[in-house]
Amino acid sequence: MREGAPSGEKERKLYSEALANKIFTKKCRLTVKSNEHIRPETIKGLLKSKIKPTEIKIGINTFKSLKNGQVLIETNSKEEQEALEKDINAKCEGKLEANAHKLRNPRLVIFNIPEEISTGNVEDTLIAQNLNINLKQGDIKAKFSYEKRKHCRNLVMEVGAQTRKQLLHKKVELGRQICNMADYVVATRCYKCSRFNHWARDCREETCPLCAGSHKLKECTTNPLEHKCIKCICYNKHNQIKTICVNHTSLDKNCPSLLATLKKHKENTAY
Repeated sequence: MREGAPSGEKERKLYSEALANKIFTKKCRLTVKSNEHIRPETIKGLLKSKIKPTEIKIGINTFKSLKNGQVLIETNSKEEQEALEKDINAKCEGKLEANAHKLRNPRLVIFNIPEEISTGNVEDTLIAQNLNINLKQGDIKAKFSYEKRKHCRNLVMEVGAQTRKQLLHKKVELGRQICNMADYVVATRCYKCSRFNHWARDCREETCPLCAGSHKLKECTTNPLEHKCIKCICYNKHNQIKTICVNHTSLDKNCPSLLATLKKHKENTAY
């Protein structure tokens, strides 16, 4: 299940549209891993002894260990990120390897596409019927289409940052129809355990999306006052200093965990 996905209903504002006027700071991150399988704390100690931020004139906002054994560093700008990556790879060659975090390409959704349009022909059709937009082969990569309701099909495609600017919120001709387009910003939620970033087919845990109990949705007998969100409960377990409200279902469109996930999606996209 994809939460936060565009609805296609013109009167409803998309999450991406609601936050269009807000400033999203792009995270300029890099990860550092060991070529000798040493612990993250040892990696951090080596970095502190070898790398002098003041010498290369950079600022570091984040410097923390990751569960996968690597170290995450966040800088103020792409230029600082590149300078730090170069410095680490030069001074720690053979022991550590730094890699800049690459942002994902944006995705756009075309609403209510004609029956004859598919992932196989949408690019050629867009180019042929919308000469004023100046698209060329390779500017878009069709990913998949999905049905929102009966006789209403949307198509998602991956584009570059410049192509997104050319297409975003424009009306395009497809076949005999005029179609609207918008950002496709989603959070993948498992409908079995209600958590993010995996599918039900890969999940063995059953969690009720209404009360966070160990049973299926249809078996839930709790009243609205007893609703609990498993995603926010899990967040609070790992962030006891700054807790969030859990008194809502995991299906709530205003769930703090959902909104944070969608925000993170935008921060890691090359708009």
